[in-house]
Amino acid sequence: MDFSGAVLDVDGTVVRGDDPIPGAPSGYRRLRDAGVEILFVSNNPTKAPPAYVDRLGAAGYDATADDVITAGSVTTAYLREHHARDDLLCLGAPGLLEQFADAGLSTTDDVDAADALVASIDRSFDYDDLCAALWALDRGIPFIGTDPDVVIPAAERDVPGSGAVIRAVAAVAGRDPDVVLGKPSDPAIETIRERLPYPPEECLVVGDRLDTDVALGARAGMTTVLVLSGVTNENDLAASDVEPDHVLDHLGEIDRVL
Repeated sequence: MDFSGAVLDVDGTVVRGDDPIPGAPSGYRRLRDAGVEILFVSNNPTKAPPAYVDRLGAAGYDATADDVITAGSVTTAYLREHHARDDLLCLGAPGLLEQFADAGLSTTDDVDAADALVASIDRSFDYDDLCAALWALDRGIPFIGTDPDVVIPAAERDVPGSGAVIRAVAAVAGRDPDVVLGKPSDPAIETIRERLPYPPEECLVVGDRLDTDVALGARAGMTTVLVLSGVTNENDLAASDVEPDHVLDHLGEIDRVL
């Protein structure tokens, strides 16, 4: 099968922290040599696509900002379409708030004035934030999550992600989010299809998560490749109902798919 496009996850698939995952750069070059157009898609909402260019470049991956989609960019686009005039109460990192500001979106700390709540990874998340989220959602406003990742791979070990904050808020509010963006959401799939305008059967999705990367590929009708270089191991795979089309130890084994 000849592939025209490939969606590559970032953390756990091509890098861990700022370092390339062993074997992954050679797999990336093999895809490029095969004429496959590559789109990096990350569920990290804290950085806009331009911030990934230097990080990926230093790790051996040649990318431009147009080659990157993040949960932050998907969330920003969704909010501009559905909540452009709203005041947003945001539990999130400074980098996410900067993306909102750059897009002309309005944020507020007033729980009684907020028109919607956005929950995301927030390393300063505390009890006061949980109270604010509860009081805001008690008013019945929309509840939006940037991405579902409960745990994310970091440089030394895995750490809690946006999903941990979203679930904490959902538990105290007694309601699920109205939408959770990032992979494998419909808005993320639509954005990917705009950037990779090829038939789904000509596209690969490569990532280290069953519930986001592989699920996105399956929903989009693309060939799915799970790599065991991130948060998913063989025991996780055996216990899951999600079945990738291919399983590799790392991206460097991509020849087995090509």
